[in-house]
Amino acid sequence: MPKSKRAKVVSLTKVAKKTREQKNALLQEVQENADKWQYCWLFEVGNMRNAHLKTVRRLWKDTARIFFGRGAVMAKALGTTPEQEHRPGLHKLAQQIKGQVGLFFTDSPPTEVLEWFADFKQPDFARTGNTASRTVILPAGPVMQQHSTPPEPFPHNEEPQLRKLGLRTRMERGVPTLDVPHTVCEKGKTLTPEQAQLLKLVGIKMVTFKVGLRARWEAATGEVVQIEGQEIEVHEAGGEEEQEGEDEGHMSE
Repeated sequence: MPKSKRAKVVSLTKVAKKTREQKNALLQEVQENADKWQYCWLFEVGNMRNAHLKTVRRLWKDTARIFFGRGAVMAKALGTTPEQEHRPGLHKLAQQIKGQVGLFFTDSPPTEVLEWFADFKQPDFARTGNTASRTVILPAGPVMQQHSTPPEPFPHNEEPQLRKLGLRTRMERGVPTLDVPHTVCEKGKTLTPEQAQLLKLVGIKMVTFKVGLRARWEAATGEVVQIEGQEIEVHEAGGEEEQEGEDEGHMSE
């Protein structure tokens, strides 16, 4: 007899218990790493993308530990007052945990960390609500995909999608073709869903994933040093930024 597909009743007390256990585990894990490493950096992310943050985790896998998301739990783990702080000076870092930020524990020298993150930038596609960083105009003629080098024309079976996104194309020798130039977006204006999707189809990347270092705590002295010149310019609109999943949001890989 087939199993019933009716929705099963889930006790909210069990869900609440699991959530508490996860938060307690994260709190303990942050504190264990505060005891283990020489430095704790507070960082922010511009144009968050899970794939790029995973790349950072992978490249620092053996020499650092990264926590991202669940800022309230991370702040509680460090302690937000001199009386509550887990180790001397950590409350100064905890008080700055707001918004899209994370913790980066490592023994690597500060100069090495600063130089590495200053160089790490990953171009990516813009999303709905982003501000266009430049004006993009598709010239008259075959509509080209810029993913490849040299660019290649779109295949005939993608013309319906191009027309749906606002291009007035016609087929010429099996290739979607524009009779006149088409303005995809204008610099400084907010991207619509259609514009963002068209830019991605064409292969034009307009935002950059970047990690900005805000402050550094040093275990040996308990001092917190503010980092200047690392401010992140975030092009994401509110609510469009990605968050790490529950299971990997605070775990390094």
